[in-house]
Amino acid sequence: MNFCELTEEQFRTFLNHHPLKSFLQTPEIAQLREKNGWKKYYVGLKEHNKIVAATMMLSSGNFLGKKIFYAPRGILIDFENKELLKTFFTELKKFIKQNNGYVFRMDPYYDLSEHDIDGNIKEGGFNHTNTLKYLESLGFQKVTNPEQLEWMFALNIEGKTIDDLKKDFRQNTRNIINKTLKSNITVRELEYDELPSFKKLTEETSERKNFSDKSLSYYQDMYHLFKPKNEIKYLIAEIHLSEYIESLKKEQNEILSKLDKLTPSKANEGKRKEYQISIDSITKKIKEAEIIQLENGNILALSCAMFILYGDEVVYLISGNYKKYMQFNAQYLIQWEMINFAVNNNYKRYNFYGISGNFDKKDKNYGMYEFKKGFNGYVIKLIGELELPITFHYKIHKILKTILHRK
Repeated sequence: MNFCELTEEQFRTFLNHHPLKSFLQTPEIAQLREKNGWKKYYVGLKEHNKIVAATMMLSSGNFLGKKIFYAPRGILIDFENKELLKTFFTELKKFIKQNNGYVFRMDPYYDLSEHDIDGNIKEGGFNHTNTLKYLESLGFQKVTNPEQLEWMFALNIEGKTIDDLKKDFRQNTRNIINKTLKSNITVRELEYDELPSFKKLTEETSERKNFSDKSLSYYQDMYHLFKPKNEIKYLIAEIHLSEYIESLKKEQNEILSKLDKLTPSKANEGKRKEYQISIDSITKKIKEAEIIQLENGNILALSCAMFILYGDEVVYLISGNYKKYMQFNAQYLIQWEMINFAVNNNYKRYNFYGISGNFDKKDKNYGMYEFKKGFNGYVIKLIGELELPITFHYKIHKILKTILHRK
């Protein structure tokens, strides 16, 4: 076998046909990282001039003249083939050492074990713990604070219609979607010059939920990198308040008409109370909507989301919502629109992406998992981030890091 550097074209071809492909392994992501000072490499292992394993990886840093090498969602290999793994990493270590690296990190798009919707390991399901143990025997160590997430939630949409999927949604999720479809909320795709509106929503959400938002330049760069191949979508949900208010008034008039037609008999007392409660509720909604319209104008942004469309899956990557308008549940309509898109364009998986992996209802991030769970998918546990020491500098770095942590 021959270990060698690959051209971008060679690597892209291999990546696009590999079962473990991820958008994070694409040359586009390599270009994005280059803007932040990383250097990119495409390397592979060939057998009879055919690529059998490969990865995009990046190098950065300067620790005593040595660098970190990192393969985001790499490597692309048959993890069940121990001989292939051994050969690849033996050669990769040599390559990294020659290029002043002291450690190699990877977080493959490779499942560790099969889980159900509640996060439980499925009895009789696949389990790749032995693969992890073999990687550890080659020198890999688990990274405790991984850069990429290890837990995800996804929906299998292969061969299914949108009606099939909707029937399987949790009742509450289905009811909310049906309601949003009648509420004059529209979902549209943003153009490049509208990305500041997207950033405004994500920024508000990050401040409220205390997490770090991406920069506007990140969203713009991602647009430039993935839009030419139609591999990215920025969606925004907006409500047209005039139409919304008119629909409420129409609904209210219909109930008033039913109320007027009721005879004054005691048998209709329950109906009268029911109608009056509905009328009062709609009156309240109309007043609230008129105040919002006065403050914000006729078109109000409610929610946004960023999606990557790569390979066989649609990935729901980032989103934002205004807390004061959460009652409109616009985030559900965005998901509904994109699930429709995924089904109509023959994608196999709709990936809701990250969850915490903590399935305790008391966990602060449980709400995110519960939202995704409403679409009735399944939990994914990846093998996680692993690091492979290359030179003695790795041990020195570990010792210094421990000392600094204690201080």
